[in-house]
Amino acid sequence: QVQLVESGGGLVQAGGSLRLSCAASGRAFSTYGMGWFRQLPGKEREFVAAINWSIGRTSYADSVKGRFTISRDNAKNTVYLQMNSLKPDDTAVYYCAADASSGRYYGGGVNVYEYDYWGQGTQVTVSS
Repeated sequence: QVQLVESGGGLVQAGGSLRLSCAASGRAFSTYGMGWFRQLPGKEREFVAAINWSIGRTSYADSVKGRFTISRDNAKNTVYLQMNSLKPDDTAVYYCAADASSGRYYGGGVNVYEYDYWGQGTQVTVSS
């Protein structure tokens, strides 16, 4: 079992920055693909960013490219989402997710169904 705990959400003005953190349990963390998703009430969860450390691949939704950066520290079992130039449209609950079953060279996709474990979510609110 993998447990994920997000932190770092909050209220920020448009143009500001936040850094989300996701601490993971599990000795095989470095082999997991990791992703960030977000969701608004009544809407489907949408992809934000993903990282596969084994092959050095990162992926981003078009809406966040150039503003958000995903990274990980395997020594700390933690993945980060640095969010800059925030917009009101970025307001959502942000979820961290782990793909523990695709294998170290294939994990970190853009689809919700590819991930096995999810955190509880952290609220990000961007005011105009």
